[in-house]
Amino acid sequence: MKKILALILALCMVFALAACGEKPAETPSAPPSDTPADAPADAPAGPGVLNVCIASEPDSIDPALNSAVDGATLTSHLFQGLATWSQDKDGKLVIVPAAVEELVEGVQNEDGTVTYTYTLRDGLKWSDGKPVTAGDFVFAWNRAASPQLAADYSYMFEVIDGYAKMWESKPTGEKDAEGKEVEEFVNPDAKLNVTAVDDKTLEVVLANPVAYWNELLAFPAYFPVREDVVESAAWATDAGTYICNGPYKMAKWDHNSIITLEKNPDFVDADSITIDTINFYLSNDSNNMLTNFKNGDWQLIDDVPTNEIATLKQDYPDEFVVAGQIGTYYVCWNINEEILPADCKLTGAEAEAAKAEIRKAIGLLLDRNYIVEEIGQAGQVPASSFVAMGMTNPDGSQFYETAGDSKDYVGYYDVSADAFENNFNKAVEILKKYYSFDEATMKFTNFPTLSYLYNTNDSHKAIGEYVQSALAGVGITVNMENQEWNTFLNTRKSGGYSMARNGWVADYNDPICFLDMWISNSGNNDIQFGKDEHQSVNIYNLDLTDLGFDVKVENGTWAETYDVLISLIKGCTDNEVRYELMHRAEDMLMDTGCIVPLYFYTDIYMLDDSVQGFFSNPLGYKYFMHCTVQ
Repeated sequence: MKKILALILALCMVFALAACGEKPAETPSAPPSDTPADAPADAPAGPGVLNVCIASEPDSIDPALNSAVDGATLTSHLFQGLATWSQDKDGKLVIVPAAVEELVEGVQNEDGTVTYTYTLRDGLKWSDGKPVTAGDFVFAWNRAASPQLAADYSYMFEVIDGYAKMWESKPTGEKDAEGKEVEEFVNPDAKLNVTAVDDKTLEVVLANPVAYWNELLAFPAYFPVREDVVESAAWATDAGTYICNGPYKMAKWDHNSIITLEKNPDFVDADSITIDTINFYLSNDSNNMLTNFKNGDWQLIDDVPTNEIATLKQDYPDEFVVAGQIGTYYVCWNINEEILPADCKLTGAEAEAAKAEIRKAIGLLLDRNYIVEEIGQAGQVPASSFVAMGMTNPDGSQFYETAGDSKDYVGYYDVSADAFENNFNKAVEILKKYYSFDEATMKFTNFPTLSYLYNTNDSHKAIGEYVQSALAGVGITVNMENQEWNTFLNTRKSGGYSMARNGWVADYNDPICFLDMWISNSGNNDIQFGKDEHQSVNIYNLDLTDLGFDVKVENGTWAETYDVLISLIKGCTDNEVRYELMHRAEDMLMDTGCIVPLYFYTDIYMLDDSVQGFFSNPLGYKYFMHCTVQ
């Protein structure tokens, strides 16, 4: 365990250094969809061909709409943004210029905004041969940020001047079919402050300095798309209509079977691309993956059967890889789920406070050490906070180690093995305040039946079954609901669950990427904070006067408190104050009990020893374009 922990921290420090030289959903961590168990390799691996399986049928590979790690890996091979992840001569991960000549320094303006002026490289082309222009980036970023597209990651453009105006809204005085207040956007024609000075010159104005700006430029949501291509909503679902500007173009997409990428001869750096063809097989069957890896058909697989891990560590010591990853695996609650007993008399703020206490108590019933040791088996670290290990404070200390206010343990509850019995007993006593308890059976008798939503994957199923068993032990019935990846993502997004498995991997090297996803209008806000019934819940307090802000809200809504806090964080230029604000944001999240962290991720995959030149980053993205196969 100590060896694996050291590895994770070392890689996280590499990541941090890469960011300073100027993380991701999961982004949810994408598990593998349907493919025939005996699917043969489309082409034998060789000097120019690589066969891999990173996941199942992707939910979307439109760069603006993707929100999963598998989709990010695919789009990183198909598109080129202004910046990209790379390795230096020593193997260190770095952010480097991609579609631009250099990653320039910003110029501070008198009003506090910051202007960046980029020059696109000569020879940039789309995969159909047309030139890539600065105007393509202007269009793509405005599209991705727009309320009209409502992309999951639209909030990632909040740092650009003009975003706030795009999203400014007001009530219309009308109600929809469900009786909810209808709002309209005040400035439907508003745009980001991004300008194509000419075809090769892009000017970007940020609302204020942003330390992780270069990392955003390497993020898929910031990739360009062409206006005439994306006019059809189905453009990103078929190889025949998929126009891109990266090192590869899509040659074939047999849905639920295989996506084949071929080297793009028009790519500006085509000479550096060493693999001609990448076959991305689509599967959620970890046994099928392992079979194809063992027989040599697939050179990389991103999942293995849980019950094979111990054997694989022994039999494939050089090919079974446990890599560092900055992410958290957790259970999330739908905040609008009714969990109080039918005869409960609590209403309003008292009822909401009770539900938060109940959710936190149920989190204490779970033995995280059992989960990582018996199910995970790959060096995962029990988690007591949401912001993952690897994120650091300004003084270099770990953000998660300074979370919460306990002097006795790290985080929001004690996850040491010795503490589990005490946690369990504490949880039972809390639940007794709200539910009938049978002392003879030691079980609660009137807890509403819950659902646990998970996507097809052996380890997700095993963890879900453990949660089901742990809660059944105290009389709480949990029905397991399994869905394929695409369906699962959309069900969770719409709030169609009681509890769901979830995970988040850093999008860039700053704790805010674990926190801003929970604002009311975020497409990644699966918990439904500030949505539906929760939109009008007035129980949250925010007092920032001690930090010099004129902000003091008592019994406010989520939008009036948490959303305001995140906006202040993004506009704060005092680093010490900014990190204190982020700790307070995590305090608010964890106090709802809706996020139940289980462990900090490691990235497990198998890589054939014939493959050289492969690398991945702690966001979970895998890069094959510079590989060779011996």
